[in-house]
Order: sequence, then structure tokens, then C-alpha cells
Amino acid sequence: MCDPEFGSGKVKEQSMSGWWHVPWCKQFLQPCLVELLGSTLFIFIGCLSVIQNQQNTRTLEPALAQGLALSLVVAILGNISGGHFNPAVSLVAVLIGGLNLILLFPYWICQLCGGLIGAALAKALSSEEKFWNASGAAFVTVQEPGQVVGAVVAEVILTILLALVVCMGVINEKTQDTLAPFFVGFSVIVAILAGGTVSGACMNPARAFGPAVMANHWDFHWIYWLGPLLGSLFVGVLVRVFSGNGKTTLILKGW
Repeated sequence: MCDPEFGSGKVKEQSMSGWWHVPWCKQFLQPCLVELLGSTLFIFIGCLSVIQNQQNTRTLEPALAQGLALSLVVAILGNISGGHFNPAVSLVAVLIGGLNLILLFPYWICQLCGGLIGAALAKALSSEEKFWNASGAAFVTVQEPGQVVGAVVAEVILTILLALVVCMGVINEKTQDTLAPFFVGFSVIVAILAGGTVSGACMNPARAFGPAVMANHWDFHWIYWLGPLLGSLFVGVLVRVFSGNGKTTLILKGW
């Protein structure tokens, strides 16, 4: 998450002509493949931690597993792709000028495919009984319509926390920190511990999508798209208005 040339670490404004002069493999293929790999690893560990700890009703083990896994993959792979591994993070990065718009949809596709692969690997390595007892690590916290509003609000707020850490710790030049990958992971741990019993603390549509496909569980699945994307939109506007970074504008330069 630390400054690939197209600008996920530092906001770098480039003209379209300058952007295309960079070799396409470095500019497009490598970052997309890294997003696929990182999403696969992160979601595999997240799903496996939920499936294997299903009988333990505490959220501590899955929270630690997912937060630490995210810290590691961001620290290792972030310099190539920006280390998003989450459609909501990619969206807010585009909104504040930290990711070229042309990469948004390829990133989303790779992240969703990574979610599918990670969930499939977790299913393959788990016993059938454990897999189905845990609903394949799909989000099943919301069981009735009366829980929907609270779950959506929780997803929005928790995603705001995550997106703020990414924007201010990773992308914004004035507030960048070398420990940002670990801050990102810690924000996930805190979010799961705080909101796991309210909404499941997803904050990541790719994390919800893969297990939903593997378990064919789609009840209230839309919550885990709407909440994170609304949260990232809010942070995008907030950072644009209050970050004080003169290199960003409401309309991305060069478009």
C-alpha cells in the first residue's frame, strides 16, 4: 500500500499520455495479479479462521487471523498494487486520487475472483461438517429484517474507520506512515471485535462474495455491498474536503 507508480501510496497526477508510456505489464497486469493473489490469501485465511472456530462463539480468533493476515499481505504486496484487496478501498482510493480510474474495475474483478478462490480453498481444506456448520464463512449475522438497519449502519461506520486509516495513513502525503500496513490490520481487528455480533464486520464486498457463492447463501448479502461502498464514498468526500492536500481536487486531473 505504499506508492506504486500509478499512485496508490502517494498521489501522483499523470496525463493519460504519460500513463500509457509506462510498460503495460508494470502498469496494469502486475497490479491486477497482485490484487488477485492478495485477495485470495486474505480471504482464504479469513474464511478458514471462521470455519475452524465455528464452535467457539468468540470473535477474537477470527479477528486476529484476519487483521494480521491483512497486515502481512499489505506489507508484502502493497508496493506493487497499493495493497487494497477490497473493492471499497479501491473506490475510496480513486475518489481521492490515489488510484487511476482505469484500474478500478479490473481491481474489482480481481478482488472478487480472489474472494472466490480463497473461499473455495477454505472449503476444500475443511471438513464438510465444519464448513456447513459455519455456513462456509458466509455472513449470517443478520437473520431478520429488524436487524438490517443496525447492520447497514455498522458496516458504514466500520468501513469509515478502515477507509480513513488507508487514506490518511497510506495515500495522503501529509499523514503517511511506514507502519500503515499494520494500522490497517489493527483497524480490521478492532472493527471485528466491536461489530462482529452486529453485522459480522465485513467491510469488504469481496470477503462477502466468495463465501456466499461457495455456500449459496445470499440472505441479506446486499448489506455487505451497500454498507462498505457508502462508507468509502463518505470518506472520499471527507478527505477531499478536509485533507488539505493541494494535489487532489474534486475532479481527478487528467480525466
